Amino acid sequence: MAELDPLIHAPARLQLVTTLSAVSEAEFATLRAVLEVSDSVLSKHVSALADAGYVRSHKGVRAGRRTTWIGLTSAGREGPARARHGTAPADRHGPVRPMTSVIIAVVNGSSWSRR
Repeated sequence: MAELDPLIHAPARLQLVTTLSAVSEAEFATLRAVLEVSDSVLSKHVSALADAGYVRSHKGVRAGRRTTWIGLTSAGREGPARARHGTAPADRHGPVRPMTSVIIAVVNGSSWSRR
């Protein structure tokens, strides 16, 4: 069985990585709303995952304002894929459902870039 990476499998980071696995990238503000965390908490998780090579980010302009886009790297996509294919123990709190977050975000007019 594959070892769990404690960096990815902390609950908030697992939800972040799983949510990003449904899209090519997402706007920082959208992720903050979906995860229901503050800017500083999300920034800390994104920084930790970026330092490990699991996510990438870039700045851009959308509707005349600066924004940050976050997406998974190849290494970031491998972690949740192992869990989905049964090489990691099931989460005792139940599955994370990223598609629900994507649907809610789209209905609310948030910014997602589909894969």
